[in-house]
Amino acid sequence: MLVKFICAVVTRTLFILVSLIGVWRVTWVKNNNLYWFLTILYLPLVVEMILTLRRRKGKDYKWFSPAILFFLISIIPTIWILELHRQKNKSSDTKCTNLDSSESIQAFLDERRNLSNGSLSEQDPLKFLSSVCANDWILALQQIVLILLIVGKWLLPIAGGVTRDEISQLLLIFVGTAADILEFISETLADVAEDSTPFVCIILAVWTLSMLQFPLHFSVVNTKPEDFCESQDDSLIAKFRTDMWDIAGTIFLQDGPFFVVRLAVMISFSDFHQMLVFFTIKNFLVVLISIYRLWVIWIDNKP
Repeated sequence: MLVKFICAVVTRTLFILVSLIGVWRVTWVKNNNLYWFLTILYLPLVVEMILTLRRRKGKDYKWFSPAILFFLISIIPTIWILELHRQKNKSSDTKCTNLDSSESIQAFLDERRNLSNGSLSEQDPLKFLSSVCANDWILALQQIVLILLIVGKWLLPIAGGVTRDEISQLLLIFVGTAADILEFISETLADVAEDSTPFVCIILAVWTLSMLQFPLHFSVVNTKPEDFCESQDDSLIAKFRTDMWDIAGTIFLQDGPFFVVRLAVMISFSDFHQMLVFFTIKNFLVVLISIYRLWVIWIDNKP
């Protein structure tokens, strides 16, 4: 019981800490302390933690994770603000530190040591974080968020009625989903031309929509055959609800929107490089296969 309590508290504490780092970065780049009011978005997560610890002993819910949803609510607005600010200030973001290789990191640290006469000052950590290029900052924040969603779901105490096998399946799905989402947001934004704020907003909106898959557990939970036998509902939706949710998530939350956005980017900016074309075709094939899977379920089980 104590271990479950500690895991529940630690997970939510990590959620708040990462969100706090995001808000700090927003106040820094905007040079406006009013953005600290974004910390108000933490209140639902804090209230959820208190109620869950008191009423459910830290256990998550079976079909849905409020902690993950409230974490997304607290961190997504900061990523929107940072990305829109970066898009508007690309031309001025020239004197910054790239963290795209070990050589660049080592060069920066050597430069800081030279400026501080061989010893790093107490202010160096903040100076280091503030001098990192905006693109690296946002990418790192997105990566941390996705990793934390996976690790957080792993650490959260298992809800009643959910087996360890189902949780392991869900974590594997999360890993694949996170990789696809990260590739979409990083690569697609790089293909958008400057001064294309509407396209940036569309990409961020689709990214936000895809992130809503993480609080939901419909695609794995309650997939045991005996559950269907006990059900009095003989409809296809009742028998294949897990497959239906998985197909719906693929078409409407991930590969479907990703395909539309990538196709729009290619048409609007005449951008047809190899990786963009490949992932556009990949999204299209996944949507087609999902529709085919839906058709197979209906054909094989129609009266």
